[in-house]
Amino acid sequence: MKPGYGKSQASLGVWFWRAGRFFHTRARELRAIVKALISTEHPFLVHIIPTRRCNLACTYCNEFDDFSEPVAVEEMKKRLDILADMRTSIITISGGEPLLHPELDEIIRHIRRRGMIAGMITNGFLLTKERIEQLNRAGLEHLQISIDNTMPDEVSKKSLKTLDQLLELLGNYAYFQVNINSVLGSGVKDPEDALRIAHRAVALGLTSTVGIIHDHDGQLKPLGPREIEIFEEIMTLSKRSFSRFNEFQHNVARGREHQWRCRAGSRYLYVCEDGLVHWCSQQRGYPGIPLAEYTPEMRHREYFTEKFCAPKCTVSCVQQVGILDNWRAPQTLKPLPMTPASPPSSPEPQLVRIATTRGDT
Repeated sequence: MKPGYGKSQASLGVWFWRAGRFFHTRARELRAIVKALISTEHPFLVHIIPTRRCNLACTYCNEFDDFSEPVAVEEMKKRLDILADMRTSIITISGGEPLLHPELDEIIRHIRRRGMIAGMITNGFLLTKERIEQLNRAGLEHLQISIDNTMPDEVSKKSLKTLDQLLELLGNYAYFQVNINSVLGSGVKDPEDALRIAHRAVALGLTSTVGIIHDHDGQLKPLGPREIEIFEEIMTLSKRSFSRFNEFQHNVARGREHQWRCRAGSRYLYVCEDGLVHWCSQQRGYPGIPLAEYTPEMRHREYFTEKFCAPKCTVSCVQQVGILDNWRAPQTLKPLPMTPASPPSSPEPQLVRIATTRGDT
């Protein structure tokens, strides 16, 4: 194998493009934060679903099926245009499995054309060297893969054994930032797996996060003593992590309720494959309004609405967005009646990302 640069075997050309995209994205992120601190009138982060279909069937997941057709690319562009007109800063493409969408690259390009930061959450199974290079050309800026164990089992095939070669490909060829998520908590057979996965990610020059799986009743349950040790070690793999400044992750790990002001429906939006706006993936149906009909007045109301699920919330991305506004604008309104929505496909435990470490990306 020819010598590489940094922790991976990436060529000098890849490192040049990766560094350029990294610093360009960081500058845009800083501008987005400044804009969000100055004004509360626009979404900061939106998760958008181009397809609900997935090529896997992890038993804890309630966000997929095996039959849905992808949303037409022109419809996706219309939705992205609406979000851009709202002055949205960041779009994360999720699913289902977004790599199953035949026009994914065009969706990413449209996000970039409209001046928004483009990220994606994927299980990684469909990545190849050629597919990574296509995502480079499309302009992807962030990618996250969740790895649940070191060896595949009946719960999840997303293991280090099955994905390790793909991680090497990402370390060698991706221009975009890559984060690897591992898990702790209920249902995890060997908590040491999270530590092995985190160390492997950092060794490849990728970033690493750790998540906690909770039971289907949604109650916060503290980690055991050894799990707490693993959690803290992953947290300290890098002292440059922004999430280290968020008390939320420590509360979740210890089963404590968290007092904060959830701005879902305003600063954070979840737009499902049907084009409806929801608070988040775990509260589909609130408010359940078509994106094209979602007015500034509705966003303003949700900004000041106290969410009944907030104290026991385990949705990290919403918590991170909340940091922008926890210090201001007390919430005094109550939620409107729920719009009927289809029930989740599975009552199994849920996954939440709570902590970040990074390598030499």
